[in-house]
Amino acid sequence: MKNHSWPCRAALALWVKASLLVLALGGGAWARADGLDLLAQFMKQARSGQAQFTQVVTSPSRPGQLARAKTSSGSFEFQRPGKFRFDYRKPFVQTLVADGQTLWLHDQDLNQVTARPQSQVLGATPAALLTSASDLQALKKDFQFTPEPDRDGLQWVRATPQAPDGPIRSVMVGLRAAASGPELAVLDVQDSLGQRSLLTFSAFETNPVLPANTFVYKAPAGADVIRP
Repeated sequence: MKNHSWPCRAALALWVKASLLVLALGGGAWARADGLDLLAQFMKQARSGQAQFTQVVTSPSRPGQLARAKTSSGSFEFQRPGKFRFDYRKPFVQTLVADGQTLWLHDQDLNQVTARPQSQVLGATPAALLTSASDLQALKKDFQFTPEPDRDGLQWVRATPQAPDGPIRSVMVGLRAAASGPELAVLDVQDSLGQRSLLTFSAFETNPVLPANTFVYKAPAGADVIRP
């Protein structure tokens, strides 16, 4: 039986309800910058982006049971302020679109669309971290940022929500320096229940020219539209 907790719901629970940052300019002073400096530069420079992603959601282990992991993959686009799109292609086809006002989730197999006001569901989440603001200072009301030691060839920043009782415990952002500009490599999200969502990005492009309808969503004819 298909589990419709959906990869997108796992993503939403971790970093939308409760899915890019990055930057590193090769050479010069940026070679000595820490992850926080690179993140700040990215927030100023990257107005949009797109990438392929693989997401592994791991539930916390229970006594006598091994931790369970679910893997999904697809493509991602974002445009500031407040717009993003995740197209999950494997193992199930699902679409998550934020158009600036409404967050839409379409589960193709169920022919069901859920629509929620963005202002009510994003808050201090990774999605807001990536798309809502144009500079790091504007995000400090929701997050505390701490540079982490370099590892795996990446520079890291830990973002911790200011609200201690929210659904997200922490977000680790791994940044890769590239000659063409900033690239997001990894987004590692821990929620308050111990669930982990690890997103690995590839073919990341900064400030691409995106089609005008990328963030326009219209529910398919006959779909059951739910507005909680």
